[in-house]
Amino acid sequence: MVFGKVIRLNRITKRGKMLCIPMDHGFTIGPSKGLDNINDTILKIQSGGASAVLVHKGIIRNLPFPTEMGTIMHMSGSTNQSVAPNRKMKVAGVPEAVRLGADAVSVHINVGSKEEPEMLRDLGVTADECDEWQMPLIAMMYPRGEKIKNPNDPEIVAHVARLGAELGADIIKTVYTGDVESFRKVVKGCPVPIIIAGGPKAENDKELLIMTKEAMDAGAFGVAFGRSVFQHDNPSEMVRALGQIIYEDANVADALKVIPVGKQKR
Repeated sequence: MVFGKVIRLNRITKRGKMLCIPMDHGFTIGPSKGLDNINDTILKIQSGGASAVLVHKGIIRNLPFPTEMGTIMHMSGSTNQSVAPNRKMKVAGVPEAVRLGADAVSVHINVGSKEEPEMLRDLGVTADECDEWQMPLIAMMYPRGEKIKNPNDPEIVAHVARLGAELGADIIKTVYTGDVESFRKVVKGCPVPIIIAGGPKAENDKELLIMTKEAMDAGAFGVAFGRSVFQHDNPSEMVRALGQIIYEDANVADALKVIPVGKQKR
């Protein structure tokens, strides 16, 4: 028997992997490059072959067209103008995501910040709501806050990933630890699939593709890259190159060929 979660998970993946482009940053930083005309950028990443786009409810509500890729509704946020930017507040609910036709929802938790307890509470409650509505839940688990000295410490990353799984998330998004062996241990210690975050905008295309290849070789389920894609001069080609690695298991050199030499970010 096929249940709702399985059907919806199938809509946000492609060939059993995930290539998600988060574009919820307008909530945090405003209409920066790539987000100023968000509908146009969504079309570009869709044409590149992304399996899903992640946005807030207002963006879904105002789309002029239904997307051909999966839609993930983000349900928490804060702004860079806040006195407590690490405190991610719940700003939407699962029934709302169902009404809007979303295929999954996501929440953001900063482990190690002083606001961690209430964010963990929200994650646990949201996981129960998702089970009730058969809605897949992606937990963005970040080592970030006053207690975190090294956010890429493999032991800390493994802990925050496991924490999200313990509280009922179906997919964990977290940071890459920097090498295949240490990240393989993170994946091994987490009973649900892991996708990696892109972090700050990558210095160049090759660097981003190398990180993607290493994470996939370590057992990652896919990626969720935001600024490195939607602020790229050629988002479609960047998504297509990532897809070569994620869907086709291509090497970095071959994936890089997808982006015309004159358009590569070096």
